[in-house]
Amino acid sequence: MNNVEINISNVSKKFKDISALDNVSMRFETGKLYGIIGPAGAGKTTLFRLMLRLMRAGAGNIEYVADGRAMRFADFAENIAYMPQSQSLYADLSVNEHLEFFKKLYGIGDAEYAKKKQELVHLARLDKFLDRPAGHLSGGMYKKLGLMCALLRSPKVMLLDEPTNGVDPISRREFWSLLHASLAQGILVIMTTAYMDEAERCSEVVLMESGRVLGAGEPRDLLNRYRCANFDEFFLKRGGEK
Repeated sequence: MNNVEINISNVSKKFKDISALDNVSMRFETGKLYGIIGPAGAGKTTLFRLMLRLMRAGAGNIEYVADGRAMRFADFAENIAYMPQSQSLYADLSVNEHLEFFKKLYGIGDAEYAKKKQELVHLARLDKFLDRPAGHLSGGMYKKLGLMCALLRSPKVMLLDEPTNGVDPISRREFWSLLHASLAQGILVIMTTAYMDEAERCSEVVLMESGRVLGAGEPRDLLNRYRCANFDEFFLKRGGEK
């Protein structure tokens, strides 16, 4: 499996009288970093849960494609790594113990693991913190460790739910370096964020508010199309439109 796509067509989801997603469509493909940008309540996490089949859509379809062939989610799922917004690591396990745990969980061979570990630890700058428990890491280090654990299995798709939320600026920059390093390996990366300044670091963005897609495309092209200086201005202009 080399090239993968996820195609979302006219998907809607309601929770009682609240429309979490309203007829949204988008397409994701290998080798790009997509940002799903929007404030709290935009529908970002709900969209991820539908993509992971943790819940069912009320309408629409999500298609998984590998090398031009549509696949059942059950067969596609082993190629997806998911990093949730909430804390998901073990506070009492060290950085090194986490990596060893996920090595065994994913069934990674010793030689492959040694190479991957050295590469990831260096990129994340956690060389000096291998014996530190996850519960004693800073917020930025914690998020980088979560990303390292996800990358160990060499996934084809990574879904990252607000991975830089609450992270200091330096750690955010290092986290982005890790993301771009994963792109070089031909991974499809989809992340959600409420930080407008992160939109321009993405290959393509989908801008959402209140369950609706306000715009999608390459960041600079999108700003030029709507004559906006930045994405804060974009949301001010487009957010109130129906």
